[in-house]
Amino acid sequence: MTKEIHRSRAQESRAAIQQLYISMRHLFIRGSYKPLGVSGEAMIEALQNLSPEIYGDINDPEKVELDGLLYIFQRLPQGIEECRYVRLITKEGFENSEFDPIVPAKRRRNCYRIDEEQMFVEMTNGRGDIYDILTHLTFMYIESEKIRRNALDQKNRKRRDWLNLEKIIQLEDAGREFDKEVAATYLSTILGRTFAETLEAVNRFEETPKVNSLFHIAYWLGKLSIEEEVEKNDREISFSAALRERIGHHVYGELWANQIKQLLHRKNWLHRPLHIISSNPHSVMNSLFAQAALRETHEFESVEAAARELSHPENEELRHLVEAFATEHGMYQLTDTSGTNLLVQIFDTTRLSEKILPKEISWDFDYIRSEKPILLVMDYAFGEQAFEVMDELLKPHVNGEERIPLNVASISIMGKAGILCGEKGDIMVPTAHVFEGTADNYPIDNDFKKEDFEGHGLKVFQGTMITVLGTSLQNKDILRYFLKSSWRAIGLEMEGAHYQKAIQAASRIRNSVNPNLVLRYAYYASDNPLLTGHTLASGSLGEEGVKPTYLITLKILNRVGQQPARPVSDEKVVLRAD
Repeated sequence: MTKEIHRSRAQESRAAIQQLYISMRHLFIRGSYKPLGVSGEAMIEALQNLSPEIYGDINDPEKVELDGLLYIFQRLPQGIEECRYVRLITKEGFENSEFDPIVPAKRRRNCYRIDEEQMFVEMTNGRGDIYDILTHLTFMYIESEKIRRNALDQKNRKRRDWLNLEKIIQLEDAGREFDKEVAATYLSTILGRTFAETLEAVNRFEETPKVNSLFHIAYWLGKLSIEEEVEKNDREISFSAALRERIGHHVYGELWANQIKQLLHRKNWLHRPLHIISSNPHSVMNSLFAQAALRETHEFESVEAAARELSHPENEELRHLVEAFATEHGMYQLTDTSGTNLLVQIFDTTRLSEKILPKEISWDFDYIRSEKPILLVMDYAFGEQAFEVMDELLKPHVNGEERIPLNVASISIMGKAGILCGEKGDIMVPTAHVFEGTADNYPIDNDFKKEDFEGHGLKVFQGTMITVLGTSLQNKDILRYFLKSSWRAIGLEMEGAHYQKAIQAASRIRNSVNPNLVLRYAYYASDNPLLTGHTLASGSLGEEGVKPTYLITLKILNRVGQQPARPVSDEKVVLRAD
């Protein structure tokens, strides 16, 4: 009986996700909507029915969800809470204007404050980026309504605590001091939270860069909600015509990939074995160069120890030293001008030597001198963007009338993902990716196995990974279904199926890259959405993430620097340039 109820709830949750995405697509095509209008209310109802773990107390009519608010405001532009109008745009020339770009703390996107009431938010990472921000905004409006209800009495008169909060905001805006504990007392009533919960949240917001204070955010969310309720001054979300026209057409991915191929062509490197690595932009560079770059002033016993030192915010000067050393020894860093916001580093392995590499990296230098492999490190893609950039990257380089296939030897994907059967910092080795909400599944001949990561003090899990539409929409019922059903899923992430879709198209359908190329996938756990207090909203891994990040990075580097155990080229395979 319990099993049937559980499965039914999982099905309801999946239906809620589909309803949200159908609503989002409809509103995107329409061009604009009011968050508290009929269409907006449908999205609010679907999100509340789903009740994602990351949004905690979203369904409590009085309690404002504090961890969820901090999570979304790290991903939304600073000051968006003050804006009645939010417009999603594509790359439309604002980068050349006098508007100062606003970049959120945890999302690489340019945003522009046009005036006191309007914020423009640039979308260049595909549909997933649009769904992501619309989900955050829907949650923000839900919480703003709670603040309004707590701020007004039954006759829509402002309560004393709200009037006192207004005075606090005046002092804060004027840069004058105020008693934080007294202010938190007023705020706790507005938020429907205890004094202790409120004060803790106030401190967390204060410590978070590029995010306004909780006093400021609560006041402006409540203010605009009150004005909409009392004065009928509606809020609105709209989508530019250019965004609606360009989305899904690989405009930015093509520009990004062409910039890479042009460098490889200029250097006459297109024929050399290419090892593509998707990871963060610092782990490969630090693994290869950090110890050698800092040798004169620092003695690090391991790559991990050096990485921990470099991860401290105050050590920016050391990070610059490592980057400068890497540039002198074969690293080329491409600053993105396409709009994808994906940094690329290209490493010429022939410029490296045993004197530079740390003891944890063991390369076959006879192989390096003979084959001269190139490492191409690309920053993390975002959701559906992964298909766009990988699909464009694996196409042949076009040089006038000539079309030159890339000699791709391996593709290694290191990602961070939610885990379903372990804890933060554990490692997941996928055997397949299953795309949530569809029948699409992508088995992988993964060069990595569970045994490769065992014996390092971390738990390692091997099995199916779920590629989800958005981490903000996951709830326990759906995740438990994937974990306990015959899927036996070990984790969830947003890019794997998209990468694999592009790789299979290039290697097995178009034949533009070698079908025998080596694939490596490994993820470290950034959160466990099934455990209370372990969701993404509970905070980042911090230093806990250093060990798994660099363990996976070193495993990748040690594989790409050795003669392949199986051939990556085959005389019978003819690469197609058409």
